[in-house]
Amino acid sequence: MTTAPDRHARTVLPIPDRPPAGLTTYDAKDPDTVYPPIAPLRPPAGAPNVLIVLLDDVGFGASSAFGGPCRTPTAERLAAAGLSYNRFHTTALCAPTRAALLSGRNHHSVGMGSITETATSAPGNNSLRPNTKAPLAMTLKLNGYSTAQFGKCHEVPVWQSSPMGPFDAWPSAGGGFEKFYGFIGGENNQWDPALYDGTTPVEPPGTPEEGYHLTEDLADHACNWMRQQKALMPDKPFFVYFAPGATHAPHHVPQEWADRYRGQFDDGWDVQRDRTFARQKELGIIPADAQLTDRHAEITAWDDMPDALKPVLARQMEVYAGFLEHTDHQVGRLIDTIEELGALDDTLIYYIVGDNGASAEGTMNGAFNEMANFNGMAALETTEFLLSKMAEFGSPSSYNHYSVGWAWAMCTPFQWTKQVASHWGGTRNGTIVHWPAGITERGAQRTQFTHVIDVAPTILEAAGLPEPVSVNGVQQAPIEGTSMLYTFADAAAAERHDLQYFEMFGNRGIYHQGWSAVTKHRTPWNLMGPPPPPFDDDVWELYDGSTDYSQADNLADKLPDKLAHLQRLWLLEAAKYHVLPLDDRTAERVSPELAGRPTLIHGTSQLLYPGMGRLSENSVVNIKNKSFTVTADIEVPGTGATGVIIAQGGRFGGWTVFVGDNRLRFVYNVLGIRHFATVADTDLPTGRHQVRMHFAYDGGGLAKGGTVTLYHDATAAGTGRVEATQPMIFSADETTDIGYESGTTVCDEYTTASSRFTGRIHWVRIDLGDDHHPVDPQDRLRVTMARQ
Repeated sequence: MTTAPDRHARTVLPIPDRPPAGLTTYDAKDPDTVYPPIAPLRPPAGAPNVLIVLLDDVGFGASSAFGGPCRTPTAERLAAAGLSYNRFHTTALCAPTRAALLSGRNHHSVGMGSITETATSAPGNNSLRPNTKAPLAMTLKLNGYSTAQFGKCHEVPVWQSSPMGPFDAWPSAGGGFEKFYGFIGGENNQWDPALYDGTTPVEPPGTPEEGYHLTEDLADHACNWMRQQKALMPDKPFFVYFAPGATHAPHHVPQEWADRYRGQFDDGWDVQRDRTFARQKELGIIPADAQLTDRHAEITAWDDMPDALKPVLARQMEVYAGFLEHTDHQVGRLIDTIEELGALDDTLIYYIVGDNGASAEGTMNGAFNEMANFNGMAALETTEFLLSKMAEFGSPSSYNHYSVGWAWAMCTPFQWTKQVASHWGGTRNGTIVHWPAGITERGAQRTQFTHVIDVAPTILEAAGLPEPVSVNGVQQAPIEGTSMLYTFADAAAAERHDLQYFEMFGNRGIYHQGWSAVTKHRTPWNLMGPPPPPFDDDVWELYDGSTDYSQADNLADKLPDKLAHLQRLWLLEAAKYHVLPLDDRTAERVSPELAGRPTLIHGTSQLLYPGMGRLSENSVVNIKNKSFTVTADIEVPGTGATGVIIAQGGRFGGWTVFVGDNRLRFVYNVLGIRHFATVADTDLPTGRHQVRMHFAYDGGGLAKGGTVTLYHDATAAGTGRVEATQPMIFSADETTDIGYESGTTVCDEYTTASSRFTGRIHWVRIDLGDDHHPVDPQDRLRVTMARQ
């Protein structure tokens, strides 16, 4: 059977329209009036459906499909009927991996040298994908694919993440996805997420009490979308990108899934690592001569952890294992749906088990609220506190993470973890490819070096599509990845991707023809320790991957010339792909002004209006570690008022100015552990008035307390104390809302449903500093005009 030649020239996208040739008649009834029927755009014949599943923060040694303790039957099912890759690599961090995956270019080439929250003005770190490097979804859409993304998007520059956009980097606008349902940012509350449908904020369709869970919701939407797509356009292939927030912290999962692992991790991470290593060899996942790398001194041995803490530590891993199995189950629902549609044989599936190594961002003790560590306040979570919360790990009342020790064990047999781009523990992720129509071998393994930038060119080659030279009128730079299609039919094929640099926060390495030269510059969980050494003082290591699968035998002292050659090669690649200048700054990169990225906030005042919401911390003036005033122009009905005037953050940290029982109130919530409340002495006066909350910061460093004064117009109405504050971040997913509170609530005195203010809010203004007089309306107008 022969197929008709493709009539489209597809290197220029959109494909230029061609005017019909032939006779143009005067009267449509003329028998010579002939036009060809309109033919909807489709890819070349035989182009498969495509499903990419990208899990979050799963180390190589976690999934049972790669010898780990967490049961993943869906991954095992696909591996048994497809190919497993045991030398597939990511970038060591979430946003960079995703940007590389969706573009086919190295992460620095598309501006994503780290996460968006630490973007700088340097080209390799500005979080801006150049328009010369169009995303894969756009290329597929313009070639006739239906495209949809479900889940996490961490590639939107922080100054473009507000409700006003611009939306160029959002999936359903400039990203090429016709459908997006998910969240923007690095992580989200699995029980109560901040969701978007396209660019429109939407609320979850259920509550935790009703059985809602984000991963299940994402799977529901993905399955429904695929069914509808095949029902309405059966001849049109789809591209679905399923990227759940799982298993990124917080590790949220229904208790019954965690309880399946009760008692299985009581022996600790050192023993678990030995078990996983033995299982990996038994399954043939790793070579028979592979070595188990040593534990570094920065990682405490299980036997040296406090005995009182060990039950909590074991529970942390039980919750994580249940979380991963639960996630794999939802992926299975997508696979079942595709099979029920009769499309499984014609669907190219990538199941990438992790966007980097397992996350070691939870301290050695783990965390009930991971934001404690990000604020340098992990000491608040004492052993006694963690024990008191042990039964709540994974529940809606937690924002939990597991210990560094478990992250290290989940990266067996390699050194290190997420963020450490130098070593395979940070970048080597088990990956499965399933495509019955395109892969004849079943249950086989592939050992060629491959990288996340190879996925896009593989899909284009499988679909018979050329790499575009122009997209939307912009000439395109070449794709930097190498198609993996050559490996599908030949396990022994010589690897074609034989040179690859790695870099993240100064941790860096180079792979070349089996060899790797690497240097670890900083430790991920050491946020408050001494600064890392100068880059030139970093100690490099050398490994021969042809005989040393796990980077266990450092040959740097034996082969200094080889090491020097690879170091020079790393430098050349770094210059080529905008890795330089290296940047290991921390506090400076948090500040937009010092980092050189745009900000929506200018000056020391911000005017907000009722109904505004879903404002990330990057969209609101920063009130941390300083005095500030909140002034609101409100109308109180004769019956009194209740509800939120302004709230920032949520259950796991934040603050709120609200009215309860017709009394003005202020609550400051430190990490969900300590709550400081101030209540006015008298009821709110009826009619239109200005109410204020002034917080006078004690000073003397970060995270200090302060004095609270409440005002009705110019009259003091109540005072109180806040003994401690959060110095760095309130939440990665909760937002600021005016006149109501979305997500979880800062305090228990109201619910999300009852948070809407029952009076009228005209405006709310935040002012930094100790000047807290009533706001003059003309001054308010001048501030508004100055901000325009």
